[in-house]
Amino acid sequence: MENNNPSLFDAAAPESAADLALALAPSAATGHFDELRGATSKRPVATQKLPAGAQSGQVQNPPPGPLGIAGQSQAQSQGQGQTQSQSQSQSIEPLATTPPEAQAELAPAWNAFFTQLGANGFSDLNHRNANLQRLIRDNGVTYNVYADADGPQRPWALDLFPMLLTPQDWVSIEAGVAQRARLLDRIMADVYSAQELPRLGLLPAALVQGHPGYLRPMHGSQPAGGKFLHIAAFDLARGPDGNWWVVSQRTQAPSGLGYLLENRLSISMQFPEAFREMNVQRLAGSYRALVDGMKAACPMQDVNTGEPRIVLLTPGPYNETYFEHAYLARYLGLTLVEGSDLMVRDDRLFLKTLQGLEPVHGILKRLDDEFLDPLELRSDSTLGVPGLLQVIRAGNVLVANSPGSAFLESPALLGFLPALSEHLLGEKLALPSLATWWCGEQAALQSVLPQLKDCVIKPTYPASGLPSVIGQTLSRAKLDEWAGRIMRHGEDYTVQAYLPLSQTPTWQGEKMAPCSAMVRVFAVSDGQNSWQVLPGGLARLAGKNENIASMQHGGSSADVWALGATPAPFSAPASAATASLNAPALPAIATLPPLRKKRAVTSRAAEHLFWLGRYTERAENSVRLAQLTLQSLSGDDQSSQPLLAWLSAMAVNNALVVPTVPPATQAKRVFERSLIANLADMTQAASVGYSLHALKNAASAVRERLSQEQWKTIVHAEAEFFTRCKKISSAADKGRQGAAYSTQEALRALDGASAFLAAMTGAQTDRMMRDDGWRLLSIGRHIERLNTLASALMLGFETGAAEDDSGFAAIVALFDSTITFHAQYQQRRDTVALLDLLVLDRDNPRSIAWVTQTLRARLAKLEGTDLGQMAALAMNLPDPGSWTLTDLYGASDSTSDRTASQPHERLQRQLERCAVSALELSDLISRRYFSHASSGSHSLGA
Repeated sequence: MENNNPSLFDAAAPESAADLALALAPSAATGHFDELRGATSKRPVATQKLPAGAQSGQVQNPPPGPLGIAGQSQAQSQGQGQTQSQSQSQSIEPLATTPPEAQAELAPAWNAFFTQLGANGFSDLNHRNANLQRLIRDNGVTYNVYADADGPQRPWALDLFPMLLTPQDWVSIEAGVAQRARLLDRIMADVYSAQELPRLGLLPAALVQGHPGYLRPMHGSQPAGGKFLHIAAFDLARGPDGNWWVVSQRTQAPSGLGYLLENRLSISMQFPEAFREMNVQRLAGSYRALVDGMKAACPMQDVNTGEPRIVLLTPGPYNETYFEHAYLARYLGLTLVEGSDLMVRDDRLFLKTLQGLEPVHGILKRLDDEFLDPLELRSDSTLGVPGLLQVIRAGNVLVANSPGSAFLESPALLGFLPALSEHLLGEKLALPSLATWWCGEQAALQSVLPQLKDCVIKPTYPASGLPSVIGQTLSRAKLDEWAGRIMRHGEDYTVQAYLPLSQTPTWQGEKMAPCSAMVRVFAVSDGQNSWQVLPGGLARLAGKNENIASMQHGGSSADVWALGATPAPFSAPASAATASLNAPALPAIATLPPLRKKRAVTSRAAEHLFWLGRYTERAENSVRLAQLTLQSLSGDDQSSQPLLAWLSAMAVNNALVVPTVPPATQAKRVFERSLIANLADMTQAASVGYSLHALKNAASAVRERLSQEQWKTIVHAEAEFFTRCKKISSAADKGRQGAAYSTQEALRALDGASAFLAAMTGAQTDRMMRDDGWRLLSIGRHIERLNTLASALMLGFETGAAEDDSGFAAIVALFDSTITFHAQYQQRRDTVALLDLLVLDRDNPRSIAWVTQTLRARLAKLEGTDLGQMAALAMNLPDPGSWTLTDLYGASDSTSDRTASQPHERLQRQLERCAVSALELSDLISRRYFSHASSGSHSLGA
């Protein structure tokens, strides 16, 4: 058959990655700006085969139909400074498009990017993408679409290719965003003080006092530092005319700063040469400016460190962006807190720590305003701090951003910004915005109703729960229904022009495909009236068959590279003598603030660390016991009745089997099958699966304190164990046709969990700062160990297993002391040797004496008691220094005071005391450090 497409099929293979990109990448959909080619697409490009020799790529048809954004911006055309009433009377004009045909070459920035890949760059893209996805999983980057506490966390979606902004693009974006941030701060200052803007008719009162985000309790208050906003986010989109348009703005608790940073770190690792050679502007300086600006604005400082204490307030681990909260807190060096970590006393805010109440001077909040204070806002909120608004009104704490900014997020407000800018700043807005009509004004309503088909209908008050609707997707009948709703409740609706989003290249399963994108850009305050714009941003890519670029609608993200101007040529450094003359004088060491600062440990974080320790130890003990039980039931010792009785009692005590299951002494196979079936049973409060899941939950609540490697180990341990157990369960279901539970598969699952738990123990022991939080983690582990081992030894003597050869070996194995026992006692099997190693040996970290003395030492350090003095919490713990073989058991088996009915009475009493005191200690710690029940009641500021 004759080939009628000579341009691609007859050509030789492209010589560079840039040529290959141009050949492989389809044009953007009709009417959308093509970021790759730097021009508006006039028509789709048909699917074409690769030229001979091209590597793993296929040209893909562009998405059918137009992709655009539900406009969330204001009525301002390019270069216009109209008021809302002026823009409402105009009809929607078609957006301008670039007149030439689609360019036959890449935009310069993209040409430079692909050139950096080299001649064989495309052959490596799949490998780079696999590395990227693995990095996202290993770093635990998540975004929970529905914030489902019981559902799996969704890995963060990040595309391989960055979105590129030229220096010219960035200069205009940076100036426009900084200007808008200044404007919003001025608007908020007026609304919460003189309210001159509503009186002059520049801002309708319905969009201020009528907005649920306007907080009347904050009216008349002046924020600490005099600044209402410290962070502002703006969603931008490039239209078919090639210009950038403001789509929406976020001021309440804008998300994305953490994901933006993670995106940058991940993508720059995939393209290090391009990142270096293209002079991508760095982000770190803007984050430092944010923290420094907040510190400078805080009303006071800590008396010990000379710096204000700033915390990051999060709704908690079930929030969809909790990863970002923990990531930002760790990166910025802030304490991550929940509302329950804070309390108000005498119009001041305090952090509840293990050492008592410590003052808080600043809050970077990631919590919506309505949940901040249950006393004055939502009374059902459990996320906020009672009395917080009073502290803010008193000027005793800085909050970024100041509560009450939600009204600034209304799309209806955007139409009034041009006039507001001229009035407040004396400037026209630098960035254009979409035409916007607030239907609460009759003229705007009458003007926009005939044009609904070409617009987007948005709720004026986003918290109202009303949907956003794109007119092009509605039938004539549906449009009439919406017109009726708008006529009846015009103030509830805002109508905006529809904007086809520009499309940027993405890498999707060995294909290049254009994808509609919207960019979120952040401005941060670095001074009283100064703003810094983060160079770059967070690009959100529209999902499949979606008209809105949104992560909640299944979209993905991309890094945004703001390219700087060509770097200045290198010049030789000045001589050492000249440099020393020009260098600023260093301050004297005596004048420098102290560098060592003790990290505050909140009561909530301490509690989660405590339970992290307990669940880690509990999981280790359960795994070891389950391994020992399955091996014994299938080994040479399965005929030992004392051993089977001890294993059955231990399995019931540790919830590995339910009490109704017949013991192994009566039905070994039923007992074995029940144990295997319950390994991953989430209804059993101490099953291996339950402990691993609880361990991960406790770790997720203190994720900012854990290394990436430690968190990765925890996540993989749970995932791998449940995957293996699911296979065992599937085999059991088939067992009805002849297959049986696989003991070997269960042992393999337990072996894997044991290896992960050993890694966790190593990380907890050697890779965590030994502050009070770590001490509580260690105390939690040793409380769990003391209770488990003391109970195990008690049952060993009660069932006779300790005096049976097989039972003796099993008890030593459960104490993880088999190698040590054989090295010290060879083949002895007497009780004296058993007690010497498992109870009295203070060099054996699994002995009861070692665990007890370690607990006492940790408690003394936690309470800060003097050397040699006993901690108050340790009063009920037995003193292993007073234990002797004679006191516990007797010098020999023929000791006269041993009776036939109670041969180990003194030993049993001491073991029982150890187990009971461990549980009592847990309760004492909870009351003193976590619930503060022993510290009396705390009053709130009036």
